[in-house]
Amino acid sequence: MTLSIKVEEYGISPKGEAVQLFTLTNAQGASASITNFGANLVTLYTPDNKGQFADIVLGYDSLEDYFTNVPYLGATIGRVGNRIGNGQCEIAGKTYTFVQNNGTNHLHGGLEGFDKKVWRAETFKTESSVGIHLDLLSEDGDQGYPGNLQVRTTYELHNDNQLTCEYSATTDKTTILNMTNHSYFNLDMANQTDILSHELQLKSNQVTLLDQNQLPTGEVMNVAGTAFDFTEPKAIGQDIFADDAQLNIGGGYDINYIITDQSSQLRVAAIVTEAKTGRRLTVKTTEPCIQLYTANFLDGSLKGKGRAFEKHSAFCLEPQHVPDAPNKPMFKSIELKPGETYSSKMSFAFDTV
Repeated sequence: MTLSIKVEEYGISPKGEAVQLFTLTNAQGASASITNFGANLVTLYTPDNKGQFADIVLGYDSLEDYFTNVPYLGATIGRVGNRIGNGQCEIAGKTYTFVQNNGTNHLHGGLEGFDKKVWRAETFKTESSVGIHLDLLSEDGDQGYPGNLQVRTTYELHNDNQLTCEYSATTDKTTILNMTNHSYFNLDMANQTDILSHELQLKSNQVTLLDQNQLPTGEVMNVAGTAFDFTEPKAIGQDIFADDAQLNIGGGYDINYIITDQSSQLRVAAIVTEAKTGRRLTVKTTEPCIQLYTANFLDGSLKGKGRAFEKHSAFCLEPQHVPDAPNKPMFKSIELKPGETYSSKMSFAFDTV
């Protein structure tokens, strides 16, 4: 096969903008479909250990389903991923209030975050990859955030079956930024109703503890001897139903892991293996943390790709900074100042065992 890019008309946004679907296919036959509505990853086809290709991410059947997309399937999240407590924080000495869309919290960029906007798209090819640049202007005051933010998301599918996602941004006023990708993976989606038998290893020995509003308390817990210990590979379902206060808050895993290697280089954060298909996913990131979420709030009411999205039917691994960082000065800042360039990269690499 040869590298290819297919562009299709996908529909019209709620604001009357034309939306496209871009399918990137590498020389091995793996493919990723991305829409410029929300820079959402819609499909991701990878081979199993018998060379059979299947889609391994949850997604919807039509553009209209992405207009609400409460679970953020495949979404590009911004300006700030995860929660900001009470929808409020201080930036450069001034208090800002953001849209509250998760009780009193601000979640994943608000009611109209990056996942609900139409991005300008430009495709590209190299000798060993195909990709798409997606550009957006988030204007001063968008969802309560200060500054005109010029942001770019780049998806690139490589011939080694690696999908990379890079973010860059600049601002004309000090603001905050913590972008991530919110894809839901099931490495045997065609045959499995849940991901509890998937084996997970995380390059982390600490989590940030949560209060009842799913906000970090500021405390850090060592995972050794707890249900949160994935320092060695184990089934996601092995301890997910343990009687643990932190598990009970999220109804399963929904917690931030601090990556042991705190350098800003691209390094391994997580490895997931599915025994029956032999698929293995390796997640690399330049971010300091990664959120493990086991689809605890899916309840079967949403559907797509011929299935209902049930609880624990997928997992998310979201590279990020610590949630609510602007209100937790003990953790790394997510401020972006004029003259600086925000940069973040993650890699989803697929092979078989």
